[in-house]
Amino acid sequence: MSLSKNKLKYIHSLEQKKIRKEEKVFLAEGPKLVDDLFGHFSCQYLAATAQWFEEHPTAQADEVAEVSTEELMRASLLKSPQQVLAVFQQPEYNIDATIIQKSLSLALDDIQDPGNLGTIIRLADWFGIEHIFCSPDTVDVYNPKTIQATMGAIARVKVHYTSLPDLIGSLQNIPVYGTFLDGNNLYEEPLSEAGIIIMGNEGNGIGAAVEKLVNHRLYIPNYPQQRKTSESLNVAIATAVVCAEFRRQITTR
Repeated sequence: MSLSKNKLKYIHSLEQKKIRKEEKVFLAEGPKLVDDLFGHFSCQYLAATAQWFEEHPTAQADEVAEVSTEELMRASLLKSPQQVLAVFQQPEYNIDATIIQKSLSLALDDIQDPGNLGTIIRLADWFGIEHIFCSPDTVDVYNPKTIQATMGAIARVKVHYTSLPDLIGSLQNIPVYGTFLDGNNLYEEPLSEAGIIIMGNEGNGIGAAVEKLVNHRLYIPNYPQQRKTSESLNVAIATAVVCAEFRRQITTR
């Protein structure tokens, strides 16, 4: 089955958040990513080259198309298409605030860059963080650029969208961490095994409504501290630094 004009149009329409939301699907491309997502999300449409199907004889989807490299190039949103693309059904997760009482979670306050969000999801997966809570204005997790940047971690990390002030405000006696220029040195603060780490917008940081609920203000010190340096860290890099220190303290106790 070749790719029809309507199918090409449909695939490209998934760049739009409105269409993804209406259809409740997302697009993924490339052998590694698609392989990681199979078994975790229902596959509605699968288009791949003959070589890919030979290597994946048991691959299943509601609709399957064997396509040429040229057809895949026309369908792909990537500069360098890679053998396969798939349309998966978006999962539906229930928000359970008690998770934050039992484990370490992340909260993202208006993150705007899809690459940053995807990288943070990948970092969460690396550091064993299974839940990320996003403000409603955070970029859509099912943006194709975000999905690609997760490198498959989206299969293991649940991403929820909710009002962060409402969520955090409903918690009792829970450590709520945030990074600020006037915070306490990250490496000198005792960090807990459970709680929530808030990371803020790329340009504005953590919003005022959420900042009021932070009870542990942290700061990532530059080195040496007297040296003139960059104004700030990229939010994904900052997330990596913070999560690494949380895990280091837990494993060395």
